[in-house]
Amino acid sequence: MDHPIENTSPPPVRRPPVLALMAISAMSPFAINAVVPSMPAIEHAFSTDYGRVQLILSLFLAAIAVSQIIIGPLSDRFGRRPVLLIGFILFVGACVASPFAPSIEALIAIRVVQGATGCVGIVLGRAIVRDLFERRQAASMLGYVTMGLAVAPMVAPSIGGQLQEHFGWEAIFWFMAALGLGCVAVTWLYVPETNWHKTPRLSFGTMFSDFRRLLKSSDFLLFTASSSLSTGVFFAFLGGAPFVAERMLHLSPGIYGLWFAVAPVGYVVGNFISGRFTERFGVARMILGGSLLAFLAAALPGFFFAIGVLSPSALFMPMMLIGLANGISLPSAISGAISVHPEIAGAASGLSGAAQIGTGAVLSAIAGAALGHGASPTPMFALMAAAALLGIVAAVAIFWRNRP
Repeated sequence: MDHPIENTSPPPVRRPPVLALMAISAMSPFAINAVVPSMPAIEHAFSTDYGRVQLILSLFLAAIAVSQIIIGPLSDRFGRRPVLLIGFILFVGACVASPFAPSIEALIAIRVVQGATGCVGIVLGRAIVRDLFERRQAASMLGYVTMGLAVAPMVAPSIGGQLQEHFGWEAIFWFMAALGLGCVAVTWLYVPETNWHKTPRLSFGTMFSDFRRLLKSSDFLLFTASSSLSTGVFFAFLGGAPFVAERMLHLSPGIYGLWFAVAPVGYVVGNFISGRFTERFGVARMILGGSLLAFLAAALPGFFFAIGVLSPSALFMPMMLIGLANGISLPSAISGAISVHPEIAGAASGLSGAAQIGTGAVLSAIAGAALGHGASPTPMFALMAAAALLGIVAAVAIFWRNRP
């Protein structure tokens, strides 16, 4: 007897507004960056050292990396919309608990929960786009959607710095709880279910089977390596920049936040370029061009500091070029990774996102630990340049495999 196949004739899908996808995708990047200007204040509040406080950033990123492996397959089985709603509700609860943390260890643990739940918007925003568009169209669409990932880190340090100076570090978490409630409302009102070909069951066996399929694909590995290394350049900077800004450049949290805002400006421009030109030039050319620009930009801060130019502009302005480069390359790399096997786009989005954020977490932790034991920013600059150089290697391989 033949068994019916689930959802073989999906109803017409109402496409969610681009602004809604931008909003849900922006929550986790905002939560990453909003606390960065307060890290020295948290260090003093809990009478601990900078290396331990830095864990509220690096373990947050690690939690995002691990949870994405689960979130993607969950959404393939149960749908995008319910996973989004549950994730954001749990994120709000963790934000409310943060101001009451009795110790730095408790705050770190709460941040892990925030990272694991708040990243549903990043994972499923990508998967929703892939549900609705083919590879080149998805890359163009992601170029617009990921502007939310640029706007959030652009404003987050500024908002976080002002909240820190006027109300203390606890106010940042109350603000994030309010934004999380906003994401719940946006999802409920504007984001329909787009996964009408759900997997018939979820088990560790099916999850790992999907992951094995992806990991056997050279295309998936190369696209994921490209996005991970591009992101790693930024997170290596993020892990060490607060230390350099406060200890070497003597910037206040508010001023740090304002300077930090120049980096994502480039990312917004790069996303716009990606959205306009990816369909014309193809994903391989966009990735290669962005990767070359990223390496040139990553070498600039080390050069400036080596010749004695110790200023905020020498630290932050090259990051605007790195943002531009990532805005050009990342949408194509992400689209390429989740398009290898469209029928398991959620699993692909989760696994590639885990690698992307996991790479960022490792490089961020290395940068913070290296700076915590010395008075030179050189380790951070070397780490950024090395990640960008490896990104070129991945981009060249992608270009070679996708050449006409």
